[in-house]
Amino acid sequence: MDRNDVRRAWDDISETYAARRDPGGSDAALIEDLLAACPADPLVLDVGCGDGARTLANLPAGSLGLDISRTALGLAADTVPGARLLQGGMSTIPLDGSTVDAITAYHAVFHVPREEHRAVYGEFARVLRPGGTLLMTLPGGRFETVRRNWMGGSMFFSAPGREATLDQLRAAGFADLRTETVTDPLGSNSEFVFADLSPEG
Repeated sequence: MDRNDVRRAWDDISETYAARRDPGGSDAALIEDLLAACPADPLVLDVGCGDGARTLANLPAGSLGLDISRTALGLAADTVPGARLLQGGMSTIPLDGSTVDAITAYHAVFHVPREEHRAVYGEFARVLRPGGTLLMTLPGGRFETVRRNWMGGSMFFSAPGREATLDQLRAAGFADLRTETVTDPLGSNSEFVFADLSPEG
């Protein structure tokens, strides 16, 4: 699936996905740890914000939500009316450099082909202010597949593996990587990583 296929897939299933997700859970609680490390009144970017209920709604008012799906952004506009929403892909984020204090990317990057992940992490580093923090789902395996009948549609998943992902984050300028395993919104366990951008940017 290319980027347009993924966009159309999310347009098709966004409402079903939103209905099936539990807006609570221990992975949402990680946001409190992220915000505790941020400066006062931080600007946070939620990458792959979807309907906004799980992550974006827990961020400070005026946070930014980025998603490839117009349908998902429509849901987010209703769920988090104070958020600023952007449509686009994560490998070319429509923001100036050094714009945000933190980034969340929950269950998002593995919908991009794994050969583009280095570019994605480079974009995360570009839009973060020096010393900013990324909080993202850390895929445990190496895979590339289209899952049929996922949430009533077909969805693309791709990742280079856990250690390769950590290496790519370091190569993009992130350090002090810290991981935590928590319960994800669909009832299984997922590993997350906190990664701080070098103060030099």
